[in-house]
Amino acid sequence: MVVTSSTSTTKLLLTDMVLGVDHVPSNYIRPPLIVLILRMFKHHHISSHSCHRPKGSPWSSPPPHIIKQIAQACQHDGFFHITNHGVPKTMINNILRLAREFFQLPESERFKNYSDDPSKTVKLFTSFNVRTEKVANWRDFLRLHCSLWRTMFMNGLPIPHLLGEDVAEYCSSIRALVLSLLEAISESLGLEKNYINGVLGKHGQHMAMNYYYPPCREPELTYCLPGHTGSNSITVLLQDDVPGLQFFRNGKWMAVNPIPNSFIVNIGDQMQVISNDRFKSALHRATVNCDRDRISIPTFYCPSPDAVIGPAPELVNDDHPAVYRNFNYEEY
Repeated sequence: MVVTSSTSTTKLLLTDMVLGVDHVPSNYIRPPLIVLILRMFKHHHISSHSCHRPKGSPWSSPPPHIIKQIAQACQHDGFFHITNHGVPKTMINNILRLAREFFQLPESERFKNYSDDPSKTVKLFTSFNVRTEKVANWRDFLRLHCSLWRTMFMNGLPIPHLLGEDVAEYCSSIRALVLSLLEAISESLGLEKNYINGVLGKHGQHMAMNYYYPPCREPELTYCLPGHTGSNSITVLLQDDVPGLQFFRNGKWMAVNPIPNSFIVNIGDQMQVISNDRFKSALHRATVNCDRDRISIPTFYCPSPDAVIGPAPELVNDDHPAVYRNFNYEEY
């Protein structure tokens, strides 16, 4: 795709493309059979598992009942809410505010960060991969590599307007939280608490700021993200107060209502492999809202490309043979 200037009549971002348009653009409409299924497939509301850490108790050493709650959530659903996580409320509110302000910048300012090159470490683009997909997803998003962000900020390299040290500090806070969560998940499997951290090697951390805008008048024709599991090890999701996230449970799509100042943690494919299928990689999707725009900020935690992923030996025995072979993460 040739990237045109922001003065061109061709709009590359959904936010600008649908201004003044009262219908869903044809390249965002799902095939008729999928649309029919979406209309028939009603979702249900659920209360997810919630791991509520007592105030003052560090996630690096959660009490046994929290470990048990994590195990139950990972076995049954592959996702759970966490509260009292140690990330300040002011930081959460600030990062949500900055994300919204960024996406509300003038088109010419936002466009400075646009790229459809999947290999770029910091880029603003639309849908998922416009170079290969046949039907686009109803979202614009900014993607960045957390490990490079602070370096770029400290060295004065180009980064999106408005976003600087605040994003770097948020990434650091989420990294600390994830490292503690991985220890707790290891213990919930009956493993040494450093086992999963060791397997993942030099971890990769990526973040996306998703902007599901504008409200869609025909939400059954499209969706923000289709059903998928995470190819990574673990995702920590921050979202605003607008519903849209759904998980698949017992043959039904279940809507997960936002809880203020909490994070949703969902288990990815690599964790399912390490657990030898004891834990579930959560099938989830993001639906379109017909009334309000929505912000979500997932942080994806990935193994090192050369990390060897396979079932933990302690979880393999005659009653539970290995479900997966060992592989390098870069193969996945």
